[in-house]
Amino acid sequence: MKKNYVFSIQKDFIFQRIDNFLFNKFKTLPKSLIYKNLRIGKILINKKKKKPSYKLQKNDIIYLFNIKIEPIKIKKISCNFKIKQKILKNILYEDQHLIILNKPYGFSVHGGSGIQSGIIEIFRTIRTDIKFLELIHRLDKDTSGILLLAKKRSTLKNLHQQLREKKIKKYYISVLHGMLKKQKIIIDLPILKTYRKKKFNIVTIHKNGKPSKTIFLIKKIFSNCTLVIIKPITGRTHQIRIHAAQSGHPVLYDPKYGNSILDSKIKFYKKKRLLLHAYKITFLHPETNKNICIYAPLDKIFKKNLSFFSKK
Repeated sequence: MKKNYVFSIQKDFIFQRIDNFLFNKFKTLPKSLIYKNLRIGKILINKKKKKPSYKLQKNDIIYLFNIKIEPIKIKKISCNFKIKQKILKNILYEDQHLIILNKPYGFSVHGGSGIQSGIIEIFRTIRTDIKFLELIHRLDKDTSGILLLAKKRSTLKNLHQQLREKKIKKYYISVLHGMLKKQKIIIDLPILKTYRKKKFNIVTIHKNGKPSKTIFLIKKIFSNCTLVIIKPITGRTHQIRIHAAQSGHPVLYDPKYGNSILDSKIKFYKKKRLLLHAYKITFLHPETNKNICIYAPLDKIFKKNLSFFSKK
């Protein structure tokens, strides 16, 4: 039986994305159906259509029209011993408020788009002692490094506020094609993210996009590539990879924004991966308000590739 639903947003849910709010509220509804209903207007916020990325505000009214809630069979996430150990051994920091993980390369942060489970689903499976667990931010599947998870809703709200106020500082390490001519390069170009039905989101440099700024600093120059430290000032989807490509120095082995011809000329370790790693983060602890600085070591594949470049 189809029903109408109305929700009023209170302070515990402000600044949460509307899609994430609905995923948690209607766990038995397929995510694809929630996105469809947002798109066609069967789900409205203050009687207006909103994008899935809309951040909820206090006293927002969510209307759901003619929604049929049916129990669906939820697949049990398989988490073998090897995956469990790989995730748990990469915990860099944990207390009663949050978990900081050195996310391995090749793991999505969440399920969806054909992916049954990501880091957050795996964590919820292996850490059943934690009642509340949510991603504070995201990393691309092929990017490794620091990932923050909140163990309390108050922590999630606090760190989202720090993100908005740019109090959280993130630093990445990467290898770019070519030899950078300046010690410091600043790319300040708008990035536009568009949603296309039955296709992946399209992310491009576009004058109508959101302001986006990335700083690249030379750490070491090799014969045909450069090791850099990267400081993103904003946090747009795929920002570093797009800005690197736009500068003429794409990230090595980037399957989406890179240069396969240049990649083929680079001698690499027997395994290769996108050479982009979130290695450092600083923020204020949500409870103590003390400065926290965390480093995430490079994985074996990244380090082995660096050693190959150094020998040239």
